[in-house]
Amino acid sequence: MTTLDWHAERGDLHDLSLLDRTPESEGIDLSAVRLYRRDRVRTQMELLGIDALILSDPVNIRYATGTRNMQVFTSRNTPSRYLLLTAHRSILFEFTGAQHLGEGYETVDEVRPAATASFVAAGPDIAKREADWANEMADTLAEVLGGPGATIGLERLNAGVAIALSNAGLRVVDAQHPIEMARAIKSEEELKCVRSSLRATERGVAELRVAIRPGLTEAELWSVLHRAIIAQNGDYIETRLLNAGPRTNPWFQETGPNVIGENDLIALDTDVVGCHGYYSDFSRTFHAGPNAPTAAQRELYNTAYEQVQHNISILRPGLSFRDYADAAWDIPEKYYAHRYYLSAHGCGMTGEYPYLYHHGDFPDAGYDGEILPGMTLCVESFIGAADGGEGVKLEEQVLITETGVETLSRFPFEEALLH
Repeated sequence: MTTLDWHAERGDLHDLSLLDRTPESEGIDLSAVRLYRRDRVRTQMELLGIDALILSDPVNIRYATGTRNMQVFTSRNTPSRYLLLTAHRSILFEFTGAQHLGEGYETVDEVRPAATASFVAAGPDIAKREADWANEMADTLAEVLGGPGATIGLERLNAGVAIALSNAGLRVVDAQHPIEMARAIKSEEELKCVRSSLRATERGVAELRVAIRPGLTEAELWSVLHRAIIAQNGDYIETRLLNAGPRTNPWFQETGPNVIGENDLIALDTDVVGCHGYYSDFSRTFHAGPNAPTAAQRELYNTAYEQVQHNISILRPGLSFRDYADAAWDIPEKYYAHRYYLSAHGCGMTGEYPYLYHHGDFPDAGYDGEILPGMTLCVESFIGAADGGEGVKLEEQVLITETGVETLSRFPFEEALLH
């Protein structure tokens, strides 16, 4: 059966074959998306008394400006591309030779060449390079803000740079707080991007599902989704979470050369940074065939499905994180040890604030807050017994609305495993 044949059988998948995903065809105003996100960050900076942010996480730079460049590379080579954001100025320090990539964005006032202050770039002279970097940034901040002694938020910079900035007379605080709170609430235009990313990822998962056959390795099957994501102008997949047979339990065993056996369960978590940079994060579990699923496999699947559906049903705007944990589905004892580490989590351009914990984990790991309209959440389940056997991973991506919950992910569940 081909992917399109399978689509034709499913009325809920009629639009997954659409490949024309330009912003114009989707009615997305990307300028409005960028300006909304930048202004969200500035609002949080003001609330927290932060004069400037120096962002080096490529996802956060993209959130605040819409620009992107070598996201995986620059996430581990820092600082080599970074953004200085104040209440009235946005200066992108772009990677060597790539300054042209920051031009033409209404969210970027100026593009300057970045100075890479890392050991691989500076060698034994790293301390001098870091001091020079910090002094140059302090001078820029004094120029932009009209004086010295600013409070600046930092993220993902090597320790020497942070120390040098402090030595240059700047008050250093953590940038995660304003960024995560800004990212938590999505605009209507952002939600168009989220839906676009999900539709593209769902098409890729449909192609993967059709490609399943015993004898393939996990990596060979996983590559089908990678190809589909790139072909539809998505960015990359953050994790390697596709496993088959006994390697489905416990969860978090990275995709590898394991050969898929007959009648194995195959579990995956998409974790796709997809179209327009938005995260498409849902999980499904399939059956390799050729025989029908066993009663034990169906029990695992139905248990995971029950957990996800119950926890979606209790979500509502205004619910506290603590009250959510108290009302969340009780995990049966035989599955508790291998439970997923979260009950639900925020989702935007990647996984983000908030984390919603299971009832039993809340006293040690949980924190309180409020579920608000405009949050997009991923509701998780992993069901696998502590004494071994296969496991099932399921997850849905949802939107908190003014009145309740809208399920954003549309990929169907497996009827043969559900009944």
